Amino acid sequence: MIREHFEIKQTAVTIISERKFIRVAKEAIFDARSQIEKKILRDPFFGITYEPYAASDGDDIVIRRMCSSSLSASVGPMAAVAGAIAEYAVQKMKDNGAEYAIVDNGGDIALICDRDVRIGMYANVNGEQLSLKIPPTCEIIGICSSSASIGPSVSFGRSDISTVISNDVSLADACATALGNMISGRDNMEEHLETICKIEGITGCLAYCDGMLGMCGDVPELVSCGTNDHIITKLFYDNS
Repeated sequence: MIREHFEIKQTAVTIISERKFIRVAKEAIFDARSQIEKKILRDPFFGITYEPYAASDGDDIVIRRMCSSSLSASVGPMAAVAGAIAEYAVQKMKDNGAEYAIVDNGGDIALICDRDVRIGMYANVNGEQLSLKIPPTCEIIGICSSSASIGPSVSFGRSDISTVISNDVSLADACATALGNMISGRDNMEEHLETICKIEGITGCLAYCDGMLGMCGDVPELVSCGTNDHIITKLFYDNS
């Protein structure tokens, strides 16, 4: 398997698959970004609103997914942008024959795998680094995270990490943002995890805040892992 870091403007991804599928993923990412950029040119409000946003007739598939997720999670459509791009890329890889494909778009991950995969959580949980152990699956899975303490994304909450799992990757991304916005401390964590888990299409979710780890729904096995900060997906260059 090949691991390749790839950047275009604000998008920074890590792609892991057989070499022949890396180019497929890159082309899909260009295509997805083009769909989003065209939408913002037509309607700049799409790119800045924090409110739910409905799709319009004629919108491309990536835009429709972002809008659907926006409505389900009660957040702006750009809260689903990273997951939507990752999902689009993995779907194209799968369509071209890939059985093992991971696209990590800044911590919002889409994948299919023919063997166990460990997805690290970039958060120190009670002094321990943890990862989610994902069993083999031919269905695309989304594992998306939001954090108030790590990374550049906007969060109105206080969780160190809020992670949502779904077969709809853009929905997982939007709901991770929503969950992160909701959690202001350990006292309200349980109710907000349950709220997110009740959204149609969500498999499970977890969050860590104020020294407490909470989970709801069907969450993959948590296992210990080492620290690998050098493989964290982030922007290394000024691509503006």
